[in-house]
Amino acid sequence: QVQVVESGGGLVQPGGSLRLSCVTSGFPFSLYVMKWYRQAPGKEREWVATIINNDGSTTYADSVKGRFTISRDNPKKTSYLQMNSLKPEDTAVYYCKATGFLGETWGKGTLVTVSS
Repeated sequence: QVQVVESGGGLVQPGGSLRLSCVTSGFPFSLYVMKWYRQAPGKEREWVATIINNDGSTTYADSVKGRFTISRDNPKKTSYLQMNSLKPEDTAVYYCKATGFLGETWGKGTLVTVSS
């Protein structure tokens, strides 16, 4: 059974940091592309970052470039999103998606609230 489970969200003050985790099972993680998305209240879901499976190359949305870092630990079958210098506009539910030859699987998300 393919599973993707996000964790690490919470309430943080502007300028603070959080690290989100995406723990997976049921598929060959090292062969899959991992992506993070977010959906703010009243807005459409938007792509945040991607890390590919072979050389670990990363890409970011302009809105988070320089502040967020996506990474992966293949033996642990886990992807991470390190978020620094958080802003109120980063408030959203953050989702992890795994994409590979078996298709794509979304997690249920974890809520990040940036507020003083």
